[in-house]
Amino acid sequence: MLSETIIEGLKPYSIGEKLRALRLRKKMGLVELGRHTGLSPALLSKLERSKLFPTLPTLLRIALVFSVGLEYFFTDERKRHVVSIVRKKDRQRFPDRPGTTDISYFFESLDYAVPERKLSAYQAFFQPIPREKQKPHSHAGIEFLYLLAGTLALKIGIGEYELQSGDAIYFDSSALHSYRKVGSKSCSAIVVTAP
Repeated sequence: MLSETIIEGLKPYSIGEKLRALRLRKKMGLVELGRHTGLSPALLSKLERSKLFPTLPTLLRIALVFSVGLEYFFTDERKRHVVSIVRKKDRQRFPDRPGTTDISYFFESLDYAVPERKLSAYQAFFQPIPREKQKPHSHAGIEFLYLLAGTLALKIGIGEYELQSGDAIYFDSSALHSYRKVGSKSCSAIVVTAP
């Protein structure tokens, strides 16, 4: 039997709720999780409802199924930073390809201060670059771009698209893609990528 002090000390970590959230995120039932961990569905149910607290070896068995570390369960949600502000004056500008003169765009991270990001957000400032000097790139996940100003030509895979200020585009960023500013007006966008 656990003392009231231990129960109160474990409460802020919401271990049961975190177990349930992991399981539901994977669309996994208690029986299936039991098969993966060797634990009974009844025991898993009690753990999720915080009727019991798991031992470290039991918790590790569950963590391995979901590819998380034990630290996942021991983050006090009350101390988690849920708000992060990045001031314009604190942002730094970087070229898309350091060490070259053929720069398609400069970017500033809008969320670099967030410790456990689920996405990455940037403001991009597109530069005039000849079509033949465009260097396509790709990265896992998706990309969303909202054009703030100017006209932007994008090449995604074999398709070519032109956006005007106020237009938005969402695409699979594992396809080779590149950007080219069109015209003489300044051209900038908010770009969000997610794995």
